[in-house]
Parts: sequence; structure tokens; C-alpha cells
Amino acid sequence: MNRILAFICISFAILSCSKTEPAKSILINSNWEFSKEGDDKYYKATVPGVVHTDLLANHLIEDPFWETNELKLQWIENENWNYKTTINLTRDQLSQENIELEFEGLDTYATVFFNGEKIIEAINMFRSWKADIKKFAKVGGNKLEVRFTSPLKYNSEKVKNQPYKLPSGNETVDLKVSSFTRKAAYQFGWDFGPRFVTSGIWKNVKINTWNEARITNLYVQTDSISNNKAYLTTIIEVEGAESTKSNDLKLLINLGENTEENISNTIPIKIKKGTQTIQQKFEIVNPYLWWPNGMGKPHLYEISVQLKRGSKLLDGKTDEFGIRTVELIQEKDTIGTSFYFKINGKALFIKGANYIPQDVFLPRVTDRAYKKIIEKVIKANMNMLRVWGGGIYEKDIFYELCDKNGILIWQDFMFAGSLYPNDSEFLKNIEQEVKDNVNRLKKHPSIALWCGNNEIEVAWKNWGWQKQYSYTKKDSIQLWNSYKNLFHNIIPNTLKKLDSKANYVGTSPLSNWGTSENFNNGSMHYWGIWHGKEPFKNYKTNVGRFMVEYGFQSFPSIKTIKTFASEASFSLESKTMKNRQKSYIGNGLILKHINTWFEKPTSFDDFVVKSQKTQTIALQTAIQSHRQQSPHCMGTLFWQLNDCWPGPSWSILDYYGQEKDAFNTIKENFKPIIAVLNYEKNEIEIISDLVSNFTGKIAVSLVEKQSSKIILDQPFFVKYSSRIKLKFPLIESSNSEIFELKIVLKDSTNYMVFSDVFRIIQ
Repeated sequence: MNRILAFICISFAILSCSKTEPAKSILINSNWEFSKEGDDKYYKATVPGVVHTDLLANHLIEDPFWETNELKLQWIENENWNYKTTINLTRDQLSQENIELEFEGLDTYATVFFNGEKIIEAINMFRSWKADIKKFAKVGGNKLEVRFTSPLKYNSEKVKNQPYKLPSGNETVDLKVSSFTRKAAYQFGWDFGPRFVTSGIWKNVKINTWNEARITNLYVQTDSISNNKAYLTTIIEVEGAESTKSNDLKLLINLGENTEENISNTIPIKIKKGTQTIQQKFEIVNPYLWWPNGMGKPHLYEISVQLKRGSKLLDGKTDEFGIRTVELIQEKDTIGTSFYFKINGKALFIKGANYIPQDVFLPRVTDRAYKKIIEKVIKANMNMLRVWGGGIYEKDIFYELCDKNGILIWQDFMFAGSLYPNDSEFLKNIEQEVKDNVNRLKKHPSIALWCGNNEIEVAWKNWGWQKQYSYTKKDSIQLWNSYKNLFHNIIPNTLKKLDSKANYVGTSPLSNWGTSENFNNGSMHYWGIWHGKEPFKNYKTNVGRFMVEYGFQSFPSIKTIKTFASEASFSLESKTMKNRQKSYIGNGLILKHINTWFEKPTSFDDFVVKSQKTQTIALQTAIQSHRQQSPHCMGTLFWQLNDCWPGPSWSILDYYGQEKDAFNTIKENFKPIIAVLNYEKNEIEIISDLVSNFTGKIAVSLVEKQSSKIILDQPFFVKYSSRIKLKFPLIESSNSEIFELKIVLKDSTNYMVFSDVFRIIQ
């Protein structure tokens, strides 16, 4: 009897001690298996992962990227898939007050069962999903199952029952479901990549345990900066398991040792059931500000918060934040409406690119891949990336790297080139999606702008959807009102409640490139050179207030092409190359411009090389024109930085991260100081983004490459703020002439050399 009593006492003591443990998270990414619905056999699965990569790893399909295998593997999207594992839980874990199962991402329609009990019905790839499992959990093995339903099967009836068809991104199949599916739109096919409609557990799975209360979010907001002081607010969200009247709980806030003055504070709190928000204002004297690349250092502070009862730790979080203000200036002026950014009160010319997901199979993108691509961004002298709305809200590491390297983020919400349902269930789903992602990302100093969607408004007004889909006047009114409700009401209102300092625009672009006056108003996607089939020289005259998209395609290197095609397919007429080119005018337009600038390609290899050289001419012409016309134009984001599979596209980095020829062109033309040759006016214009003025010596030489004739070789002594124009002798040119321009700038602190070989653009 005494032994039994002793055992009970010891067990009670162990349970009592375990309740004091701080909040913990345990990854549940191991020992997963998967199967096609209806099959008894299970195969090893990788989590995070998707069914396509699991099928490939088990040798059940061939490489999806090889030759035309994309077309052979479309059956996968029509099947349902089941995943399962066993979670072993200890008695100590079960003794915690709260035990929660969390899926950071489920792609997309998934029903989750824990020990046979249905606990989650997931309907959105972009949301996280949580469930209390304490009452279902047991010591030892616990069975976890995730059953995925094909997006096509899930939404087929919704599509059929819709009173009118909805435009659906870039889908080319008969059953278009992407408008109804809260999933990365590019996976349904786009003009730069394949159609692979994935399913799977694409992010981490965790067991979270906690007692009494936990910290669910931590965010430091910059309220203002003035008179060498930063005025900040720490915003902490605390979730309580049940209400308590005790004042014994407290939050301890510490700014760490990387501030000149060690700021700390203790806040007594009462726990309420559910989530409460605690705010604490503070000041930092002589703060180190967060600056974008090229303006200064992106300084980051560290903040730590502990939630305690007495001396016992319930939860703790440590994070980084930057002190900075970001303003989007949209003001009426003498010609139209401006569109530019001020960082810490200073206007900034934006230089960057549109970023798409790095793989069509998202879990294959490693932390190393994120680091490598941001290293390329820095190397290319960029200060902003636009996270395009047909992809995903990126992983935390992406934003962390942008924070550390001073890369501003234009963040689209995930809506692109489509119209969407307006039923209450769908809108409620979107509202929660906005909450999940804004709450996760708002802490990052790199986030400069949230944008409602990509190209939907310009499509509605200019692409002829009304005629194409035979909308009646009543249909059009309903659709436009639904659009306004989503992008002018639900999304911005939800965003403002979560982040009062956030900048927001409803759509991009705000002006269409079809009319000349629109180049004086707001943001612009200029596709006259590609979709309009205009000559490259039109980049010089068609310059908007902020250029968000423009570009020209090229093929990746032969080395990359060999990773997806045999030499038998090295022809633009082969089935592989025809399928690989996803733009309706791609190969023909590339060839047309190659023939304008170079001798006709003599082989497929020659075509590939010349496609890259042609792309460099297009991008250089555009970017130099944008920079020449500042401050009329205050930003240039070319399409596109990277690829999601190996193939022809507008990218300057191919799928494997290899630099195309245009990468170096971007790097040179995004330097703080560039030189532009204007042969029509016999001028060399030197343009600077440097904050400080330049006083010193400029030596300029201009040489005709073929004849080695020296056109100009002259030193200039200048005092200079943003631009200088230098005259040179008249060039009598023809298309065959190639020139080398070399400029040396030297003052007491700078020695910069710019060299460029070019053909005169007629």
C-alpha cells in the first residue's frame, strides 16, 4: 500500500513539475507515407513535400522536367492522395495543459484525422491550420492521417454552377478551377512555366505544448522618427487558456545589448481566455536606422520578451526589427500623379525585379537556395523585389534575408489575372488568409508595400473580358462590385487593422500602357515591346512614373537546356522546345529581334547565345531610359528575376541560378552611377543615385571597336549632384558599328570605373 501511495505521490509531483514547462514545439516531419486513394500500398513520403516529388523519389514517375514529361503527368492532378504517420507522445507531453497540432501549410484541400477523429478541414494553401488534440491524444503511438482531394474534383461542381465563367489566370485546360482554389496560381500554368497542380504537406508539421498562456506574436512598430529620436511601439499578442484574476503574470521586454542604452520593461498582465494584445511605447535616442541597399546599412535591433508567472517561464520569444519609415507618395502634379517611395523621409529611386517562386515544386527550395538568390540580388545592385501575386507568400527566411541585406519588398496578395467568387465562405477564407500572412510578415522592415492583385483591374478595363466571356450588363456590374468589395474593402480594411502603418494599393498597374497620357500617372506594366511587338527604341519614349513590369525573353544556356532535353530536341520545331515555350509569341518574337540586331542564327546553339544578347539590349535600353527620366520615373522593376523550371523566359537567372548575359547588364545599369550614350544628341549623360554630391575628375573615352577609332578621350573636372551631360564629336553610325564606352570617376574617396560595349540603338 505504501508503495502505491509513494508511486501516486511521485507521479503527481512529476505531473505538477511538467505543468511549469515553457511552451515548446516539436517537428513532426519524419516517418510519413503516402498512397493514391484506392491503392493499398503506401510509399515513403517526404514532409515538407508534394505528391509529384514523392512519386519521383519512389521511381513511380519519370523526371517531370525532362522533355515533354509535363504532358504525360497531368493525370496526377486528377487523383486524391493520402498521407499518414504515427506520432509517439510521452506521458510528460500529455500532462501539459494544451496540446496543439499545427500544419504550417497544407496544399490545398485536406481533411486531417487524429486517431480516427476529424480535426481539420483545410481549404487554403496560404493559411496555417491548428487543432487541439489533447482529448484525443494517448501515450505511445497516435495515428495521423491527411487525405487530399484533387482541386479539380473539389471545385468541378462550383465551376459548373457558377452563373458565368470566371477568367482564370493562364489556364489553358477546359475545366478552369484556379479562381476557386486558394493555391499558387502559377502551378495551374503560366507563360513562363509548366502546369503541375500539386497536393501535399508543403510546410512543417508541429506539436505545440503550452501551459496557462503563450506569446503568439511579437512586433515592433516604428511610429515616427524625429529630432534624433525613434518613437516605437512593441505589440505583443498573448493567448490565454483560461481567464485569471491573478496579477502574478508579467511580460519582460528587453532590447538586448546592441543598443547604446539597454532598454527593458516589465508589464503586469491578467490572462484572458483567447488572444489579447499588449502595447508598450518606448523611445531610442540617436537610433541606428534601417536603410535599403545603396542608402546605408540595414541596421537590425534585437528584442526579447518573456512571459512569466513569478520566476517560472511560460513562454519567450526573441526577434529582430528595424527602425525605419516607408511612405508611398501618390500626389497630383502638373502632369499627372506621382508614384515613389520615401525611406526615412528620403526619396529613393527603386531598382529591382519581379520575383517568382524558385520551383514549381515548392518544398525543393532550400535555405541555401534562398541565400544564393539574395546574394545575386545584392550583386546586381538592386534595392527592391516584387513578390508577384501569382506565386506564394514566401517563407520566413526569404524576408529575413531581405531584412539583413536591405532589400525592400513589394508584396502582392496572391491574386493574379483572374476574377474570383464572391460567396461568403470564399470571402471569409480570404480574410483569414490576409490575417495569417500579414501577422506573420508585418514585423519585417523590408516590407514596403502591400498590393491587392496583379493586373486584374487593367485586364477588366482593357483586355476585353466582357466580350470574351459574353457578360451581360448585369453580370458586369456584379463582377465589378465583387472586385471592389474584395480589393477596395475586405483586404485593405483587414490589413489596416493588423498594421496601421502599412502602405497599400489595390492593384498593379494603376495605368495601362495603351495610351500616352497614362505614362504620367501611377504604376505601369509596359508590355508594348513584347505583346505589342514594338521595336526596342519605344522603351525610350514610353516611360511611366514607376515601371513595375517590362521585359524580353531569352533561352537559358545550352548547359541548362541539356538538363531537360536530348540533343535530338535541339530545334525550335521539336516537340520539346515547342512545349517548353509557354508564351504564345515567344520563339518567333525572339528570332525577329535577333535578326534585327545580329546575323541570322546558324544553329540552335547560335540562336540560344543570340537570344541572351538580344535580351541584354532590350533591358539596357529600358533601364537607362527609366533612369534618364527620373524624377518623372522613380522606379524600375523588370520582369523577371528567376525561373521555376528550366526553359525560355524573361528571367536573368535560370532555374539553376546561372546568370544569363542580361544579369551583368542589370548589374552595370543598376550601379549608383551610370553613363548613358545619347548618340542622337552627341551626349554622354552621367546619372547618379548617390546621396552625397560628387566633386572630382571624370575621364571619358569612346572608341569604335571595329576600326579602333577614338571618338572621345577627354578629362572633365566637375562638381556634380545627380547628372552631368558631356558633349562628344558626331558619330556617323550604321548598324554594324560597335562602340566601347569607358568612364573613370575619381574624387577623394571614390574611384569608379564603368565600361560598356554596345551597338547604337536606332
